[in-house]
Amino acid sequence: MGEPAVAVDVADLSKTFQIPRHHVMALKERALHPLRRIPVTELHALRNVSQQIHKGEFFGVVGRNGSGKSTLLKCLAGIYRPDEGAIRIAGRVVPFIELGVGFNLEMTALDNVVINGVMMGMSPREARRRFPEVIEFAELENSLDLKLKNYSSGMQVRLAFALMVQADADVLLIDEVLAVGDASFQQKCFDVFYELRRRGKTVVLVTHDMQMIERFCGRAMLLHHGRVDEVGEPAAVARRYLDLNFEAQERDAGPTAGGPEDVSLGVAIGDVWVEAEDGRRVGSVRQGERFTIRAELLVKEEIEDPEVGITIHNDDGLVVFGTTTREPGRAEAPLAPGEVLQLRVALRNDLAPARYFIDCGAHEGEHRIVAFRWRVSQFLVYGNRRQLGLVALDHSLELEVRRAGAEAAESRR
Repeated sequence: MGEPAVAVDVADLSKTFQIPRHHVMALKERALHPLRRIPVTELHALRNVSQQIHKGEFFGVVGRNGSGKSTLLKCLAGIYRPDEGAIRIAGRVVPFIELGVGFNLEMTALDNVVINGVMMGMSPREARRRFPEVIEFAELENSLDLKLKNYSSGMQVRLAFALMVQADADVLLIDEVLAVGDASFQQKCFDVFYELRRRGKTVVLVTHDMQMIERFCGRAMLLHHGRVDEVGEPAAVARRYLDLNFEAQERDAGPTAGGPEDVSLGVAIGDVWVEAEDGRRVGSVRQGERFTIRAELLVKEEIEDPEVGITIHNDDGLVVFGTTTREPGRAEAPLAPGEVLQLRVALRNDLAPARYFIDCGAHEGEHRIVAFRWRVSQFLVYGNRRQLGLVALDHSLELEVRRAGAEAAESRR
């Protein structure tokens, strides 16, 4: 069996915006210099983007802010005209790029549903016939007589999405549709997405939510600085997106200022940093990957029975991990002045996404502190793994189900 027909074909698409460097605000200035050319800066929103989306495919588009995602959708919708390249779409397109953007706030819900329904291809009679379904889905039965200017932003989003559900389109373009809305309404939106996928509708979904990409999309595309960075399995594209998203933050995840608790008596704590598996210094670590915390310490005076260790805590000061060189019942060999200590702590990243801080310290015996630095370094944890709590512990889960009147139990793992 051959591949499904192509629903959306984008070939070498490029779009550039010209942004004026100087804004002429006064009418007098325009009159005195009518022919003056205003210098502009070129913003290359899209650069040679090519991609085919098949009929019935739920296709995700992701990228950092300013990567060109919304520009691509607006080109597909016909809002922007491409500077170069070609776009071919098989069937009728309905864009939902900014929910509620076509609403008139001085009108009631009925008037807005009729007007927007006609813009979506319905007849006025058909739009009125579907109005009760729209209102029921949006849960706005008690607000029919209000003008939309008296609706909250969430109510407007519910009305716009409920109207979208009624669209009879071949290709739907959806941009950040769930940016507003409570949990119960979001679940209704998820149900609609499942139904669209079941009915074989072609959907192009732009979102920053990587769980939505992995949950609904069969394929995804990552845009970076207006170019296609990666296309493929949603999980792989999501990982690449997170890598790009946190690379820019790594420069902010270096050493931090010391606190009032810092101590340097017999040992001086120097550099403390985080390394990836390949040995690179990093400021962010993906969930599930291994990393190493390294520290350098300089011995300034003789230390009997030394102990060196680190702790990791979150922004609330809650310690989530700690380890030291001390082993129960065994004293360490003394340290001499001038010796340099290299501490390495290798571990797997089972932490929840957040910013974490590293403390480093050294003891003589069990009670005398000879060195301590608070928040000497920090790192970010990122990822898309579903997780409850601060850490993901290695575990197994078994659910036993006993049916009434049955002797055997069914085990589910």
